[in-house]
Order: sequence, then structure tokens, then C-alpha cells
Amino acid sequence: MSSTQSDAEILEAYRNHGNEKLLADLYLRYRTMVIGVCMKYLKNEEDARDAMMDIYHSLGEKVHKHTIAYFKSWLYMVVKNHCLMILRRNKDIRHVDAEVVFGEPALMENPSSMHLTDKEVLEDEIGELEKAIDQLSEEQSVCVRKFYLEEKSYQEVAHETGYPLKKVKSYIQNGKRNLKNLLEHIRQDE
Repeated sequence: MSSTQSDAEILEAYRNHGNEKLLADLYLRYRTMVIGVCMKYLKNEEDARDAMMDIYHSLGEKVHKHTIAYFKSWLYMVVKNHCLMILRRNKDIRHVDAEVVFGEPALMENPSSMHLTDKEVLEDEIGELEKAIDQLSEEQSVCVRKFYLEEKSYQEVAHETGYPLKKVKSYIQNGKRNLKNLLEHIRQDE
């Protein structure tokens, strides 16, 4: 692999030839980002390194399954979602907020939930998220669910919904903004 090859060229070569070294070299380009995201969410170096290896081992299958326009952005979402799954599995996640879902700081402490168990808090906040998504327009709701919760690419969402790609991007962007506002209103009403 040449360091001058673009991510897209390396991905294409990997898909065509199945050479694991190509995928490994591409992954290594972003190892600093991957370990950084893992540390941000998992807060433990050993867990972060384990997650980094798990992600690498699942990468080949995911690369073949998804349409990837920008590898770095796609990889970031894969890493973030993997870390969130670990936190959910370990019941270490306390707040499903705009930062967790969209990467935007908006942590709001909910005093009424301080006495609840972690599982109850998680269930409450997932319920809030579902309630907010249901309040979006049909188009925004469908696109947001597919993009963020099902980890579909813009192209996959467009293909599955039949919406034009530009509309999908608009629905997701506007849906994200509206969802953030709805979550803030839901939490203020509590």
C-alpha cells in the first residue's frame, strides 16, 4: 500500500482482492483516533485497547456490508457505537443524551433519577429518546432511526426509503437538531 493512496482506493482494492493487509494498513492510519474515541467513552486503557482489537476484527465484515463514502467518518461512528454497546452491556451508561447520540455536549443532570438504579435510568432515558423521535416528522423519524440507530449510510437510507440523497441528508440534519430541542423540552417538563 502506498501512503499516497486514498482511503477509497484502498477500500476498493480490499473489496476486490480481500487482502487483509490493505485493511490493516487503512485501520492503522486512524489508530490514534480509534484509541482516543475508545478512551473517551470507556475511560480505561485496557478496555479501550480490547475494544480497538474487537473493532478491527469485525471491520472486514462491516466494510463489505456498508456503503462507505468517507472511511474516517464511518470508522468514527463504528468505534463510537461499539463503545456505547460495551457501556450498555456493562450497565455503565447513565445518560442517553445529545452528546452520546450526536456527539454534542448537552449533559443534563436529572435530579429525580438520582435514586433510581442504572437500569431504570437507562430505560427512562431511552424512553425519552424514543418519545422525542416519535415527535419528529415521518421522514425525519425514519431517516434518523436508520442513520443513527441502525448505522446505515446516507446512501443506504436513500436506497431503503426511496428519498433523494439530498433530502435524506436534510431530514437527518434537521431531525438531529429537532431531536436535540425535543429532548431538552422533555427534560425541562420533568
